Amino acid sequence: MRHLSILILSILTIQLSYSQINEIGVFLGGSNFIGDVGATNYISPNQLAIGGIYKWNRSKRHSYRASIIFSDLEGIDINSDDPRRIQRGYEFSSKIMELAAGIEFTFMDFDLHSGEKLGTPYIFTGISAAHHDNHYFFNGVQTNENNSSWAFGIPMAIGYKSNFLGNLILGVEVGARYTFSDALDGSLPDNQNNQQFRFGNINNNDWYVFSGITLTYTFGENPCYCIN
Repeated sequence: MRHLSILILSILTIQLSYSQINEIGVFLGGSNFIGDVGATNYISPNQLAIGGIYKWNRSKRHSYRASIIFSDLEGIDINSDDPRRIQRGYEFSSKIMELAAGIEFTFMDFDLHSGEKLGTPYIFTGISAAHHDNHYFFNGVQTNENNSSWAFGIPMAIGYKSNFLGNLILGVEVGARYTFSDALDGSLPDNQNNQQFRFGNINNNDWYVFSGITLTYTFGENPCYCIN
């Protein structure tokens, strides 16, 4: 019984010490919108996206992750392949601030204490919330409603990362956000008085995509079994 207690205590100590590994850094890239206005290309960044990212590496294969990203979402009908949208000629631009949190899984072990150069593909998912101003189209012109909303969604990202230089980790990532909102592009006005200006496919919610790089710095104590 005493030996079992010592073993359990040792395992907990290793896990706790390993959980002290942190990453903090930046995201830099672009965004594109997929909805009822503009082009519907999946990966076609047309606006700058920048933000911060934090990770808590819980094990060699998964991390808890949080981020904040600022960008503009833009849709321009004449850039679409759809003749009906080109003829309509709508365009909008809306600033967003996205908060996201979830879990990042690596396809291979990513042990930051090994002292080796490592690289691995990874996926990320969780929950997101994008703050945006509400608007609608009046006579084909984007018109603000002078209020704002949160669009909650599910981020789905895939990328590749490597500890290319010391404690610095570089990643390349493409992440789509499926939202539970159809109001990001103004096709579903928030104000009930403006519901008459509703348009588009009411069965499809809005998407947006962030494509870019992450650069993070890792810090924290080595696990007790690490000799580096």
